[in-house]
Amino acid sequence: MSLAVLRRAVLQLLLTVLGLAVLVPFAWMLVSSVKLDSQVLTVPIQWIPQEFHFDNYVRIWDRIPLGTYLYNSMFLSVTITFLQVLTGSFAAYGFAKISFPGRDLLFLAYIATIAVPWQAYMVPQYIIMERLGLVNTRLSLILLQAFGAFGVFLMRQYYLTIPDELTEAARIDGLNEYGIWARIVLPLSKPALASLALLTFVNTWNDYMGPFIYLTSNDLWTVQIGLRTFIGLYEAEYAMIMTGSVLSILPILVVFLFGQRYFVQGIATSGLK
Repeated sequence: MSLAVLRRAVLQLLLTVLGLAVLVPFAWMLVSSVKLDSQVLTVPIQWIPQEFHFDNYVRIWDRIPLGTYLYNSMFLSVTITFLQVLTGSFAAYGFAKISFPGRDLLFLAYIATIAVPWQAYMVPQYIIMERLGLVNTRLSLILLQAFGAFGVFLMRQYYLTIPDELTEAARIDGLNEYGIWARIVLPLSKPALASLALLTFVNTWNDYMGPFIYLTSNDLWTVQIGLRTFIGLYEAEYAMIMTGSVLSILPILVVFLFGQRYFVQGIATSGLK
């Protein structure tokens, strides 16, 4: 056996072990969702319950308005994802394909905002939303998350891989910048668009602090906030929490499975110029 083959075998084994280690928490969550509360936190972990309580997946719909929570999460995730992809791709086109004074300095300043922690400006944001009368509305979260520096960075890096000759030829043919962006650049950027859409969707779906701060009405809660219902002052219903968690990751799993090919391709090529 050659040294190269041995290295590859060791690398494959290492990646397999790491992959299985990542899946352990998900396996524990799935097993815990069909247990009683008293059986969830046993030491050592009981991987195969003596009795499976699949009725947890039926009872949870009666305990909380899970359908409403899932709808709210889906509405916010889809809307914010669409807006971030739209604004991010449009701004990235300007930074990548249009020359204007101070472009690189402006882009650097905009990207530098990624380094600013959200906790540093969440209070001013809340004050602004409160004065606009948007607290306890979905619009507050949509407006705050419709723009993202990371999306602009990701799309710009991908746009740099598109030859400038294509856009120059379109300009010579009389196509304006909006037409170039919509008819030439976007169709060539499906992998990057899919990557940005998937990352934004997952981040919005799993967001806890945003809905927790701005949404006070039970009818507007997302699934992440709704699962707090099972946490009391002195105890928590861990089995119901795990059941709700399993149901909440199903939409993410479906989205990832459908967009996996574009996602991997987009991440792999976004840094190549």
